[in-house]
Order: sequence, then structure tokens, then C-alpha cells
Amino acid sequence: MSEYQYYEFVAVDRPLTGRERAELRSLSTRADITATSFVNTYEWGNFKGNPRTLMERYFDAHLYLANWGTHQLMLRLPKHLLDPATVAHYCQGDSASVWTAGEHIIIDLHDDEDGTDEWDLDGHGLLTSIIPVRARLAAGDLRLLYLAWLRCVQSEEIADDEPEPPVPGGLGTLDAPLTAVAEFLRIDSDLIAVAAAGSAPAAAGEPTAAQLRTWVVGLPARDKDAILTDLITGGDNHLRSRLLRRYRDAHPTDAATPTAARTAGGLLATAAKLRAERERRDADQRERERVRRERSAAAARQRHLDALAVDQTAAWQRVDELIATKKPREYDTAVQLLVDLRDLGERDGDSTSFRQRLAELRAVHARKPSLLERLNLAGLDT
Repeated sequence: MSEYQYYEFVAVDRPLTGRERAELRSLSTRADITATSFVNTYEWGNFKGNPRTLMERYFDAHLYLANWGTHQLMLRLPKHLLDPATVAHYCQGDSASVWTAGEHIIIDLHDDEDGTDEWDLDGHGLLTSIIPVRARLAAGDLRLLYLAWLRCVQSEEIADDEPEPPVPGGLGTLDAPLTAVAEFLRIDSDLIAVAAAGSAPAAAGEPTAAQLRTWVVGLPARDKDAILTDLITGGDNHLRSRLLRRYRDAHPTDAATPTAARTAGGLLATAAKLRAERERRDADQRERERVRRERSAAAARQRHLDALAVDQTAAWQRVDELIATKKPREYDTAVQLLVDLRDLGERDGDSTSFRQRLAELRAVHARKPSLLERLNLAGLDT
């Protein structure tokens, strides 16, 4: 397989009509098309459609993956749920951009690592693991947007002196969908950790039923009428997200919080220091583990030599028996046993006796070139 490209589009807010599915089919005869999705994989050739156009017309989420390193994620939301100005405050570079199309706002996030070759890719399931971030963004969770800003910072698309936007709470405890986004966009974990130091703890889960009940009781009657009408008619597919956002706006315990003046360059520099310290600790741990393994191996070697020293005569007899078989595998075992006897002699100060026995053995088996070659390769040539 010379290349791999994976395209997936998902319709969340409304299913595709039969006409729309027919329009999509005209773009690809091989794609898997349903009332809510379009999936196609290319091992040669290219997709004839324009993902931006498809997002504007049909879909609410898109994921693209290519084995030369490109990762792309698009999300579409109604503008009444997500303020374009707020999004633009975070999406400030090529790696994170935003545009509006009719009543929708579309966020385009991507990472394109030049020279990256990825093989054994499979895009199936990736968008499923990510797509819950869309509903949470609609409900007011801005962590996705902050991650988008970090992607721009990491790609050095933002000036070093650019001030950091408001930091949402809960960056230090990313849930599974946000973690999937960070991994898919290959956002530096050290950069996320540095950013999280300026993030307030996330609120403890969803508001309770009692809290919501108290809040609803206090809403104006006209608002309750509108909510019930939307609920019955299905006029607002994001009713729950919109209400949760409204509740959180009224109870801003986990709202984005301003931090001490931090800049893009400052975050990168701090992340570099954190990475260097982590790598130093990892190197120290690897060195300690190497020393431990070497000591353990050395102790095991000494125990083995101690056992061999109990009856060296039997060991030499075993060498003769193995060589007598004239089998290559037994030759290898005999040579290893001779190495053990050599090391034992060196340890116990009796190398002369070993060398004499080895010389005799080589003389007796001088017409066995395979054996002699093995002895030479093992350093048993004298």
C-alpha cells in the first residue's frame, strides 16, 4: 500500500435526506453512505469532494487522516450556541481556524507534521471517540478551544509575546474525548501540563437535579413556555446544551478564568524546561534500571560459576560428550560451557590450567573446522 487516506463525516443535528445522499454518492461510488455518515478510505487516488463544502452543506463533524502525517478535525455548530468572536479568540493560526457559513460556525483543527510517515493506520472509531467534545463545547466547555490555541502555539504560528487567552477550568483533568483530541492533534503533553497550572479545577460534574429544579423555578414564565415548546416540537436539537450553558453562565464556578500574564513564548519555554527535567528523570531512571539489571546479572553469573566450581571434572567430561555428538547445536552448548570454565578460571586465578586443557582439546579436534570456528568466535583461540 503506497498511501492511506481516511475521510469520515458525521451528521449529528439532522439526518441526510435521500437527495443529499444521492449528491454525496456522485462524489464517490465506493464510500459507505448512511443517513448520518459518509466514510471512505483511499489507497490510491483522491477524494473528489471539498471537505469544507461538505461541512457547510451536510455535516457536523469531519475527521481526515493520511499516512504522510496530516491529521484534521472539523466541527460545526449553530452560531446561537457558540459565539464566533469567542472562537476566533482561541483559533489564531493555520492549525486552528474558524469560519461561518449561514447559521453555522465551523472550526477547522489540524496538524501536518512534515516528513512524518505513519503506517498501519486505521481511522475507524477515531471520530466516535472525539465527537462528544462537540456537545460539551455547545454547553459552554471551552477546553477544546484552548487546546486549539495550544496547537497553534506548538506550531509556532503565534508570536511569542502574544498573551494567553482566558484559561478554562479543568485543563488538568481532561476527559477521554478531549484526551483523544489532544492525541489526534499531537499536542505536546508538557505544553498541556504547563497550561493546566493556570487552570482552575473543573466543577464537580453536572449540576444536580435539585440545583436544576431550583434554577428552573426561578426562570421567567415566558422562558419556560419557550423551553417546553422547543422540547415538544423538537425545534432545538441543542436544547439541553443551551440550557446547561445558560445555567453555567448563571453559576460561573468553572468559567474561563484570567490568569497572571502568560504569553505563548513563555508557555513554550516553560514546557521545554519541564520536558528537559522529565527527560533527565527518565534518563536517571533508565540508568538506575540498567545498573540494577547488570548487578542482578552479575550476581546470577557468580551463582552459576559457584555451581560449576563444585565439580569441574564433570563439566569437562560434559564438554567431551557434547563434542562427540558432532552436532552443531551441541557444539554451541559445549562452547558456552567452555566460556563458563574460562571465566571460572579467571575468577579463581587458575587460568593457566584452563588454557592447557583448552589447547589439548583443540589439538584433539583439529580436524573439526566447524567446532574450531565456534571456539575462535567465542575468543577461545588460545
